[in-house]
Amino acid sequence: MLKDHPKGLIPLALANTGERFGFYTMLAIFVLYLQAKFGFDKGTTSTIYGVFMGAVYFMPLIGGFVADKWFGYGKTILVGIIIMFFGYLLLAIPNNNLHFSLIAMIGALTLITIGTGLFKGNLQVLVGNLYDDPQYSSKRDVAFSIFYMCINIGAFFAPSTAEWITNFSLQNHQLTYQAQIPALAHQFLSGNITPSGLQDLKNLAEAQLIGASNHLVDFSHLYIQRLSDAYNYGFAVACFSLILSIAIFLVFKKTYKHADYNANQPNTINNHIEELTPKQTKDRIMALLLVFAVVIFFWMSFQQNGLTMTFFARDYTVSSVSGFTRIGFSLTSLTLIIVLFYSILNAVQSKNGRTRIISSVMGLGALAGTIFVYKALPAEMHLTPQIFQQFNPFFIIILTPIFVTLFSTLNKRGKEPSSPRKISIGMVIAAIGFTILVIGSFGLMSPAQLQASGGVSQTLVSPDWLIGTYLTLTFAELFLSPMGISFVSRVAPPKYKGLMMGGWFVATAVGNALTAVIGNLWSTLPVWVVWSILVACCVISALFMFSILKKLEMVTQ
Repeated sequence: MLKDHPKGLIPLALANTGERFGFYTMLAIFVLYLQAKFGFDKGTTSTIYGVFMGAVYFMPLIGGFVADKWFGYGKTILVGIIIMFFGYLLLAIPNNNLHFSLIAMIGALTLITIGTGLFKGNLQVLVGNLYDDPQYSSKRDVAFSIFYMCINIGAFFAPSTAEWITNFSLQNHQLTYQAQIPALAHQFLSGNITPSGLQDLKNLAEAQLIGASNHLVDFSHLYIQRLSDAYNYGFAVACFSLILSIAIFLVFKKTYKHADYNANQPNTINNHIEELTPKQTKDRIMALLLVFAVVIFFWMSFQQNGLTMTFFARDYTVSSVSGFTRIGFSLTSLTLIIVLFYSILNAVQSKNGRTRIISSVMGLGALAGTIFVYKALPAEMHLTPQIFQQFNPFFIIILTPIFVTLFSTLNKRGKEPSSPRKISIGMVIAAIGFTILVIGSFGLMSPAQLQASGGVSQTLVSPDWLIGTYLTLTFAELFLSPMGISFVSRVAPPKYKGLMMGGWFVATAVGNALTAVIGNLWSTLPVWVVWSILVACCVISALFMFSILKKLEMVTQ
């Protein structure tokens, strides 16, 4: 899969892996932290989440402009990593003062937003520049698929890391995670808890600490504080991962230094900057803007994984699993499955007998390890809401080589779909993904009814509904996101590469900001209706994209 690619691809991808690991560890617990620490309702939480996610993905537009006009991509990326580090450090400091904690959080989110803006888009421009070399240009789509897979390697380990830190921190204080306690504790302390909610809180408190039900005020303060501290420690993970990213970026600078150019600097790859007429420039920009308009609705839907899908996991999904399903909630078993898959893949693809033998041995070891780990798992495994977020990156790691092989085969036969067509197909698949949740949500109490009844649902669904949705959305993402980034890299006018890559992230930002709209609807509509709105948005976007395909393909040939 890495054959005949430039050496700079892997260092740049790994630098991004470290940064994304920290970001997704933080994101896995972010909305849970907002509600546990500050007692925010779902509407306020959704607004903060949407504004932050929108800002994080809007800032690459500014970062791209800065790199295009002044500092170049490498220097801008390095400054971005350093700023992000201080943002995560500020977010990681526990504090009992709510007022100070809120100010610190706002400051931290601001620094993370600015740093990400300088880092993210410009790193992808560097990757794209590597493939301006005619020797590698035909492998651009494959390269961004590999790059995207590395992003998701970081994202795969993030939820489990966040869960482990949360559980470890609570256990040190003789506590365990219970999803309902933070909301009930805040309701109790503010004096608006229902009689049934009060009884639920007493029962949960008694299960945590003997006699705690007789001292609910102390228990509520204690649990909120310890859980909030646990989340702060989870945020600190990003600081360590960014140190690793900086090290990789600097140590392997020689492998990508030749690609660090813009329209104001010499192009050391093919010794010239492509010249376009004003009409060609305008047509390309318009084509990109049309694609940006469509992907807004994909990201509005997809980013629900950190918001309403997390609410669904916490409030409507069983909190423990038994039987074969347990294997999906063990990081060790999933990691061994990945090793097994790639060992088989390497054994099949390799033409070297020794490599095949080594891969086969590794595969057998991974298979034996998977069986051993599965048998050693507890008969019943307790789940935290954030753990579901590991399934999307897991599926991406497994499916990426399959997609790369598929598209490479189609390319050799002259039948590979264009990037705009792939994006259109991705929107259709996304609609199917949320249709799964529509079906799985029939008959459930609405969030408003749930809150009125005390906050604990009497009907909980199988985790398979969420896992099936994550699998389907992963298919959609692989058709859309890496292909979209590759499309921007190839089509953007040379003088506006950083700006247009920033434009892709602005579209992502708008979609992320619109997640708050869905989050605010969550408290007022039946759950299945919320998912139906996302289905409708994806279908309409797909139809629009198919209607302009010919125009996009003509402009970008």
